Amino acid sequence: MSRWWTKLGGVLGIIYCLVGLFFVFLGWNGAATYDRISEQFPYLISGGIAGLCLVVIGAALIVTDRNRADRVALQASIAELRDALDRATGGAGGDAGVLPPPAAAPAAASGASSSVPPMDVVVAGEDSFHRVDCRLVEGRDDLARVTRAVAAGRGLTPCRVCSPMSA
Repeated sequence: MSRWWTKLGGVLGIIYCLVGLFFVFLGWNGAATYDRISEQFPYLISGGIAGLCLVVIGAALIVTDRNRADRVALQASIAELRDALDRATGGAGGDAGVLPPPAAAPAAASGASSSVPPMDVVVAGEDSFHRVDCRLVEGRDDLARVTRAVAAGRGLTPCRVCSPMSA
């Protein structure tokens, strides 16, 4: 029963369009039998306008039904991608080379007990990576600190302001 309800909008849209086109045909056929314009108006108004309204309503129902079906398919695809991403990063340490943020590990931020040299640490943004002291990421403690090799491996581009590869 649930599947029937999901297809009802598209089916009703097609039926409305067909009935509307039939009304337009009847209006045209009725108006074509008279020579005088004043006698053609009732057919034009009753058949033509009513048929046009039914066609527009039917087209709106079809478009709405397709949008709803596309949204359901997109949500299913996003759920599949999320599951695949969880499976891919959940097991074998997908965050190798990523350092904890400075608030979570104050000793690592100062460089005292970190095995990574402080000059090799960069801040990874969404599309690019920066030196730790870059003015573009100043005050952004939510960004991950990674090594230059990991940032380059992720396909991030070096910042044009701070040039992290030359430091």
